Amino acid sequence: MKTEEQFFQEGKSIQAYMDEMSMLKEESLSVYERFQLPADGLVEKLQQHSLHFLTITEDWCGDAMMINPVIRKLAEAADIDFRVALRDADTSLIDRHLTNGGRAIPMIIILSEQGELLGKWGPRAPEVQQIVDELRGALPPKEDPSFSEKQKEVIATLRQRYIGEEMLWSYVYDSFKNTLMSVLEEE
Repeated sequence: MKTEEQFFQEGKSIQAYMDEMSMLKEESLSVYERFQLPADGLVEKLQQHSLHFLTITEDWCGDAMMINPVIRKLAEAADIDFRVALRDADTSLIDRHLTNGGRAIPMIIILSEQGELLGKWGPRAPEVQQIVDELRGALPPKEDPSFSEKQKEVIATLRQRYIGEEMLWSYVYDSFKNTLMSVLEEE
């Protein structure tokens, strides 16, 4: 069984991945170009440690479309090597990092320079999860003939909010920052 470090070593850079995306590329690059890192000292703190980030992702995922660019901005500013493992190419990695029994993405794996698993974050910030839960909660039952159409509307609404509501990007950043701070305290 491949380790997280092996997946990291085999992964492509987040920049190459985003440049080669076939779905949601423009949206993802738009978030990347517009997200501004807060001047909160996190970059400087991260520069004192040798971390690697590995995102388990797919380019069709709306959550990843918003989250990967936010984490990429942080990684680049802190000079952290950030690489990509595609969830569906080898599910053995995501199966070690399930969310409530599901293969939810993105999942950001935090590794030491030696490849030791230090922590993980994903697939959403709690505030974003609440929005998703509220929208999904309004869906009719799956047996309802209108379910598929209504579900597509929910996905479209989320995508628009992910692209346009900068506060959601801040929720992602703050939540990921909290995870990083916990990881660094344990190091």
